Order: sequence, then C-alpha cells, then structure tokens
Amino acid sequence: MMGFLFRCVLLWAMLQRSNTHIAVPATVLNCCEGDILLLLDSSGSIANYEFKRLLHFTTELLHPFSLGRGHVRVGLLQVGTNPNVEFGLDVHNDQHSLQKALRSVSQLQGDTNTEAALRVAQRLLTETGENMPKILLWLTDGVQPGDVDAPMSELKAQGVSVLAVSTVHGNYQVLQRAVTPPLESHLYSVDIDTINIITEDLRDAVIKIIRSERLRVVHLTSHSAVLLWRPVLNADSGYYEVLYNSMWKTDPEARSTLPGDSSWVELTNLQPDTTYTAALRPESNQRLFNTLSVNFTTLPDVLSPEVVSVSDSGPRQIRVSWGPLQPARVQRYKVEYGAIPSGDVHTLTLPSQQNSSLLTGLQPDTQYLVTVSALHMNGKERAMSVRACTQEALPALTDLHLTPVERQEVQVAWQASQEGLKGYWLTWERENSHSSSSKPSISSVYLPPTSRSTRLVHIAPSSRVCVSPVYSSGRGDGLCCTAKKH
Repeated sequence: MMGFLFRCVLLWAMLQRSNTHIAVPATVLNCCEGDILLLLDSSGSIANYEFKRLLHFTTELLHPFSLGRGHVRVGLLQVGTNPNVEFGLDVHNDQHSLQKALRSVSQLQGDTNTEAALRVAQRLLTETGENMPKILLWLTDGVQPGDVDAPMSELKAQGVSVLAVSTVHGNYQVLQRAVTPPLESHLYSVDIDTINIITEDLRDAVIKIIRSERLRVVHLTSHSAVLLWRPVLNADSGYYEVLYNSMWKTDPEARSTLPGDSSWVELTNLQPDTTYTAALRPESNQRLFNTLSVNFTTLPDVLSPEVVSVSDSGPRQIRVSWGPLQPARVQRYKVEYGAIPSGDVHTLTLPSQQNSSLLTGLQPDTQYLVTVSALHMNGKERAMSVRACTQEALPALTDLHLTPVERQEVQVAWQASQEGLKGYWLTWERENSHSSSSKPSISSVYLPPTSRSTRLVHIAPSSRVCVSPVYSSGRGDGLCCTAKKH
C-alpha cells in the first residue's frame, strides 16, 4: 500500500513538473517590443546553488519571446565587487544564442556593489535613445544591496520599469522602494526551490509592459496603404475587423474581415493626398482586446511622366526614358525633340506600355530639347522636358595597312587626324604558343600619338587587326583588316 501511495505521489509530482513546461501560445512569440536588462546578483553572498537556480529560472522566463531589434532585446549585467556586462542588449537575436549564453554564465563572487552596477545599467538602458519600453529585472538574494534608492529613482524617472525577484531572506523594504508599482505583480519574494511557481505571473507582468499594441503604416502610395500589427489572435481563436474612412467622411466607411492569423492588410482605391483614419478590432470569444487605430495621409497623385532622363548619348543618338509606367491610366505617350534654338521638331507616338525610346539621326555636338507628354484616360495631359547633348563626332582613322613581314609577323601602318589626338588603341588575335589546337587569345596595346606603325609577332592566321584613335573626349571610329598568310 505504501509503495502504491509513493508511486501516486511521484506521478503527481511528474505531472506538476510537466505542467510548468506547457508551450506558451504562439501569440506571445511576436507580442512585444522592448529592452529587458537582467541585473543578476553574482556576489559571494548568494550561494552557487541559488545562482544556478536563478539562471535556470531566467531561461524559462524568457524562452517564449522573439528576440532582436523590433522585438525583445535582452542584456545581462552581473553584480559583484565590480559590475560585469556579461552581454549587451544587441548581442543575441535568437533564443538558441541567448539560452546558450545564460547556461554558460559563471558567478563572480566578491562584494554586492549594486550601486555601481546600477550606474552601468542606467547607461545601457538609456544610451540608445530609442522610444520603447525598458525593464530592469533585478534578481537578488536581497542581502545588503547597498544604497540603491537614488540610482533606482533615477532609472524610474527615465521611464524604466523596475521589477525584482528576491529569495525569502531579502530586505523587503529596500526592494519595495526600488520596484515600480504595482507591487503585487512587480515584486516577488520566493523560496529558491519553488521559484518556478512565479514564472507565468512574472512573464505576464513583463508582457504587460512591453506588449506592442500598435497599428503601423509601413507603405504608402497615392492610392493605397499597408497596415501592420503584431498578432494577438490565431486562426482558431477569432478574427480581425478593419474599418477605415477619410477624416472628412466624404465616402461611406469601408469594412473588411480578416482571419485570426493575419498580421497585415493593404487598403486600396484610396484618394490621393487625403487623410484617413483606420481601426483594427480583434474579435474573440475568449477575451476582450483593445481596438487599435492610426491616422495617415496618402501621397499626392503621381501622373506619368514624373521623371525623364537621358542615357546612351552618342554623336548621333540619345536614349530618353521616363516613369513611372502607368499603362492602366495612360492612353499613349508622345516624344517631341528638336535642336536648340530653332531646329525642326520631330514627334514620336508610343504605346502606354513603353517607357523609353532611342532617338537617332541627330547632329553631333548639339543640344536638344526633349519633351515627353502623356495623355491620360481621364483626358488630362502631363508633359516634362529635359535638355540633352549629343557627343562630339570624333575623327575616324583614315587609313590602315597590313604588310606581311615573316611567318606570323605583320607590319601595321595607319593614318589619323592629329588634332586632339592622345594615342591609339590596337587589338589583334595572338596565336597561343602552348597548344596548336587552342583558340587564339585577344591582345591589345595602347600606343602614343606619335606612332604611325608597329610590328605584331605571333599573330594568328586570319587574325583581325583593329586600330582606333583615342581623343581627350573619347575614342574615334577605327578600322579593321584581316591578316593574310605570308
């Protein structure tokens, strides 16, 4: 009978232990945004067993949270004779990394210099300047913590929420003055062997401080807006209702329903340059949720062309491009161009799906006025003009001769205009000496402007030899000849 009772008690204890590891709802994983700095008593007044239990408790407490910027950032500051920053708030961006770091923390021993540690905590929690919730979680045995009233008051004055967990032999009066109200959820005095019984309550208190209940606009255009929120429901627990209208209520209020696992919605068919108010209402039969709201103003209407640019400029051509491409709103585009000041005007009519055109037959070294206009479906017309210059027509090579000299050698001679000449660029195919079956390699050389000829050796059979004149403003047209066998 005693053995049966012992087995029942053991089974009950195992069930109780397993209940403490029930998975936290998925909505907690992405619920929050804020900083949590752990202030861990690592002095000689705390037994190593207690120190390890506090670390294990911390791993269980923080395990459900999503980590990193935009979520929850966690740092660890140890209290000893001198404070030690075990890791800062930006170090761990995933649970695997954080849990591994917490399990490898070693106790400092020494004195309990909490006051010095709080000065470091103040710097860590306020140096980012980011406007987000901040928590200092003080884990201590509470024995002779020192004069902490002043630095704790400064932290709280800067918006930091102070929570504390102490073993039963701590100085309750000091802890009571240190924490941020309400005491019933922010201050815990427990026996170290049963500390796990406060995990859920303390986690709920933390979530209440750093829960990110915001409806944000993450993308705006003249006719649409994308709203983003942190999920508080899942597919089985309820749904979201989205309501939006212009501030002046010129149109009926729009409503839409989204499944419970949604976290964003795109509002379309909005009016340009108009201020809207949007509300997100989580609906669930399990609990009540706050309605989130946000105001935003759509961008002014953008009518193509909004931008016109030129590229691929040459002596006789220019490419003109425009945007944005709006085939659903534009009937056709018209491109007009003419030399400044009094050149003939040429016109191209292009379809609404086209956003560039190459203008050819232009005069070298000439300035042109290019105008792109769009005829919209509503009858409106919008035009934009740019100035563009064609490049100077550089003198071409006037003559090129190849004279065979010996086997695989050729004498190359040429003529070119000398005005502004900087040199010559010569290319040819060179026979690969390592293998008769391999392809010839391309060789090139830059020669000074005084050069009129050069000799090429190891030239490949039927090689193309090309010479181009180089001027200060670019390369002129070259000539090419094919080398014949001697």
